[in-house]
Amino acid sequence: MEDVAPSLPPLAEEDHQCLECAFAYAEVSVQAAIGVVGNVPDDVRFVVLGRTDEHLRARPEDGGWSALEYVCHLRDVYAVYTIRLYRTRVEEAPVLEPMLNDLRAVRFRYNKRETGSVLAELNDNVEGFLDETARNTEGTWGRSARRLPGEERSARWLLRQAAHEGLHHTRDIVGVLEQVGSGR
Repeated sequence: MEDVAPSLPPLAEEDHQCLECAFAYAEVSVQAAIGVVGNVPDDVRFVVLGRTDEHLRARPEDGGWSALEYVCHLRDVYAVYTIRLYRTRVEEAPVLEPMLNDLRAVRFRYNKRETGSVLAELNDNVEGFLDETARNTEGTWGRSARRLPGEERSARWLLRQAAHEGLHHTRDIVGVLEQVGSGR
């Protein structure tokens, strides 16, 4: 297997507005973002349950991820963002490791995972993330971390980003499933 070159796209800005899914960070309160994250496991489960393994593992013709690979990515997002949020709360301006999404998808063989297990892990990771959000206070939501120089982001942004990831990638899963056929 070839090496997967890590690419680090820039982080969205604190006031990012996604043109594809209309998620506007500045308009989303902490409580609203927590609500969005809390719905992610059920939303994803609704979209993928009843689909065949073949359909969930099928990649679109453009070479993007399969639906199952997106579900695995979301599972990992909530594990990584739990740690990022924790570090931002307890450390002074931590430098956060990049997720290296494509490397994870290849090295951890996302497309070979069992859907039911991944959905259970997604649920557990979201619960852990929400446990960590509950540890924050109005005073800690403004604390910051950075990934690369010039990418300083607040704990509030980390929460909003995690909410956006859930919404956006659930939408991506629906799109991939439409591209590869019904699979029901």
